[in-house]
Amino acid sequence: MKTQIQMQVNGDHVKVSEVRLSQFYSVYISGSKTMGTDPCPPLITDQGIITPLVFKGFIKLSNAHKLEWKNRGFSTFHALFVVVASFYFLLISDLFDEHVNDGLIIKRRSTLSDTILGMSSGYFLSDMAMIIWTYPTLGGLEYVLHHGLSMFAITQSVLSGEAEMYIFMVLFTESTTPFVNIRWYLDVAGMKASKLYLWNGIAMFLGWLVARILLFGFFFYHIYNHIDEVRQVHTAAFYSLHIIPPVLAVMNLFWFFKIAKGMVRTLRKKTHSHTS
Repeated sequence: MKTQIQMQVNGDHVKVSEVRLSQFYSVYISGSKTMGTDPCPPLITDQGIITPLVFKGFIKLSNAHKLEWKNRGFSTFHALFVVVASFYFLLISDLFDEHVNDGLIIKRRSTLSDTILGMSSGYFLSDMAMIIWTYPTLGGLEYVLHHGLSMFAITQSVLSGEAEMYIFMVLFTESTTPFVNIRWYLDVAGMKASKLYLWNGIAMFLGWLVARILLFGFFFYHIYNHIDEVRQVHTAAFYSLHIIPPVLAVMNLFWFFKIAKGMVRTLRKKTHSHTS
C-alpha cells in the first residue's frame, strides 16, 4: 500500500507520493552527507595540517581560536560553493527563466538543484551541531536561529519541490561570508591595522549592502509580483516564505548597522592617524 501525504491549500490537495519521498531520501540525504557530516571532519583536519604551513602563528593560537579558524574555513568553502551554484541557477540556467520553460516558476526544480540544496542543508546541520556542541565558542543563539531557519526552509523546499528559486536567492547572500571570515582571520593574525583589513571591511560593507539588503528588497518585490503563484504552494512553504525571509532580513539589517558602525570607526582612526 502506498503512503500518501495530503496537504490542503485553498481547497486544493497537494499529494506527495512514496516515489517523491524516495527521491527526497536518495537525493537530499546523500547531498547532505556530501557537504555536511562526511566532508566536515576531513576538511577540518586538513586545515589543521595546511594552515600552519601558511600562517606560522596558527600553532600559538588558543584551542578555541584554532577550532574557530577551521570552522570558518569550512564555512567559506560552503559559501563559495552555494554562491556559484545560485549564480548558475538564477542567471545562467534557464530553469527559472519565465520566458523559456512552461509552468509556474515557484514549482520548478531539478535533480541538480535538489542535490545542491541538500548539500547546503548538510552544511547548516553539521555547523549548527558544532555551534551547539562548543557553545558559545563558535557563536551565540543568533547563529543557531539563522542555521535552524535555513535548514527548515531548505528541507521543506526540497521535500515539496517548491520555492527553490527563492531559496537560491537567499543562499546567494552567503557571498558576504568570505569577507566576514577574512576579517576575523586578519584580526586574530594581528593585522587589524593593515590596509588589507581596511579594504576587506569596505568590501564587506558594500557586499552586505548589495547581497543582504538590496537583494532582499528584490526578493520581496518578486514575491509580491508572483503572489498568485505563491498562494498555490503547500502550507509549510507558504508560511515559510512569509515568516523566515522577514526574520532573516531583520537580522541582516541589525548586522549591517553593526558593520557600518565598525567601518566608520575604523575610517575615523585611519584619518586621525594620518592627520596627527
